[in-house]
Amino acid sequence: MELPIGALTAYMDVAQVALWTFWLFFFGLVFYLRREDRREGYPLEYDTNGRIEKTGWFWIPKPKTFNLYHGGTVMKPDYKRDTRPVKARRAHPWSGSPFVPTGANPLADCVGPSAYSQREDKPELSMENTPKIVPMRTQKEFFMEKNSPDPRGLKVMGNDGKFAGTVSDIWVDVPEIMVRYLEVELSGGAKPAPKASAEGAPAAPPKAKTVLLPINFADIWRREGYVKVDALRADQIAQVPATAKPNQVTKLEEDKICAFYGGGFFFAQS
Repeated sequence: MELPIGALTAYMDVAQVALWTFWLFFFGLVFYLRREDRREGYPLEYDTNGRIEKTGWFWIPKPKTFNLYHGGTVMKPDYKRDTRPVKARRAHPWSGSPFVPTGANPLADCVGPSAYSQREDKPELSMENTPKIVPMRTQKEFFMEKNSPDPRGLKVMGNDGKFAGTVSDIWVDVPEIMVRYLEVELSGGAKPAPKASAEGAPAAPPKAKTVLLPINFADIWRREGYVKVDALRADQIAQVPATAKPNQVTKLEEDKICAFYGGGFFFAQS
């Protein structure tokens, strides 16, 4: 019996082999990707009792060590659990029940829409190993284009119509060449000047408290002379987590700041 062109046997041809090869490759690819995406955040926990969900070795990949660009290594999965205390209680005993905040300030208690990841308390670095996000006052080559609204000097208004402070500077992402934050000098946030030393050295001038405002939450009204923040009241803007250093923001600080504003759409009026 003469086989037709393309046939390998009486029951199989090249097209069938190619199709089954594709399906086997596709199945293997999906299986590989589904295992790899479990390197972080897995295994899961039961939200009712906090116990680890048993997934078995089949679905969790073996630990792998990754070399970080800026030095050091990290191994994933590391099976480390988030041990931060939860300032909230379950509204109901069943699985999937929402949590009700119990802390003094849900905007800063890492609850619900104000939750944030426990990232490194180090600044994000550029390819040159320098901090990516810095105030414009430290970057002489950066300036505002004349046709763009310069928010520096504008008042910052909360969603209650009251003013929280004044924009004192702009924080830029140097490699991306874009604005990330506005620096807000709070009204009445000045600290008392320290006393003069025994040698008679002059006392340092008082420093006003500043907080960062993510540019995504800022609505600039240049003609009206203010920046509107719809997420928070004026008094809540003064409670935004401050940075530890005046010219540097860490990845953990960024998450806390953005979570504070993000949660404001849910918690600000509560």
